[in-house]
Amino acid sequence: MIPIALPLLAHEEAEAARAAVLSGWVSQGPQVTAFEQEFAALVGAPFACAVSNCTTALQLALAALDIGPGDEVITASHSFIATANSIRYQGATPVFVDIDPETYNIDSAQVMDAITHRTRAIIAVHQMGIPCDLAALTAIAKRRGIALIEDAACAAGSEISIDGEWERIGKPHGRIACFSFHPRKVITTGEGGMLTTADPELDRKFRLLRQHGMSIPDTVRHGSPQVLFEDYLVVGYNFRMTDIQAAVGRKQLERLPELVARRRAVALGYAELLGNLEGLRLPAEPAWARSNWQSYCVRLPDRLDQKGVMQTLLDQGIATRRGIMCAHREAPYAAESHRHQLRQSELAQDHSILLPIYAQMTEDDLRYVVNALTRVLYR
Repeated sequence: MIPIALPLLAHEEAEAARAAVLSGWVSQGPQVTAFEQEFAALVGAPFACAVSNCTTALQLALAALDIGPGDEVITASHSFIATANSIRYQGATPVFVDIDPETYNIDSAQVMDAITHRTRAIIAVHQMGIPCDLAALTAIAKRRGIALIEDAACAAGSEISIDGEWERIGKPHGRIACFSFHPRKVITTGEGGMLTTADPELDRKFRLLRQHGMSIPDTVRHGSPQVLFEDYLVVGYNFRMTDIQAAVGRKQLERLPELVARRRAVALGYAELLGNLEGLRLPAEPAWARSNWQSYCVRLPDRLDQKGVMQTLLDQGIATRRGIMCAHREAPYAAESHRHQLRQSELAQDHSILLPIYAQMTEDDLRYVVNALTRVLYR
């Protein structure tokens, strides 16, 4: 079986987890602090705050900005449902706009038309690791006085050119960027997330809210030579990362450049071998973007049945996934009135498939997938 994804975890990660377990401190502690510092340095962010997953990161981002009932947040329906759910958790309303069919990212031209007097933020998703048009989106956000949050769940290691300089996604362009370390992502801690920002006040709020609103973290309490009593200043959450996860994450960070380079090589192989197949649309990487290729999505000819193609490939030992879901088609959001046409989002879900891509993928694996897909297209 050629899987859709395969995390690269080895003895280094196992030994790091073992050391954390044997240290006696397994909840949020020194490994989390070190992971935050190393992640911030890697992406070029002044602050990074580790949390339990990217969904909680997105919710904390909205909570720290005091977004709640009566507010609207513009985002793409064409994203994992966690993006929309994080808005709903805060009692705010997601306003869905369509995507650019070439990059599968939110169409910045349509964002401007979606802004109303109730709009408080834009959540822009770097879909499948392809950076969205941050230059356009930051300009819109600044002009209209609203917050830009980057859903960078898939984008650890991706880069974008800003004013001629290449920068990693996570260096603050909007107010906050949120990352995932799920096993389907380029680097993993099993579960886990991270928020980056340039705003020290937002970082303070993240740290307060992730730990029940506790005024003194337990790491400070346990390390103090004096007895300290904490207060609970706000209604917070238990959104903490464990030291075991963070220890694994630190080793994964060391691998990130290698993992991205290998994925980019696999994506280039797909582009070269599939580029001339009639009717197959490949993902577009803008000149100002360098994707980590967390996923590799191809658009099938309309004449082909998506599920049938996927089953044919599965019968030959190749795992695929359907195109990224659309939240507005799911039960929690289907009853809402949607002000904007979402045709490209729906077409992408219905006619695209994700092909296997991971760092350990061999040339033989790649050619096997390409040959099997070619036979499907020309049968």
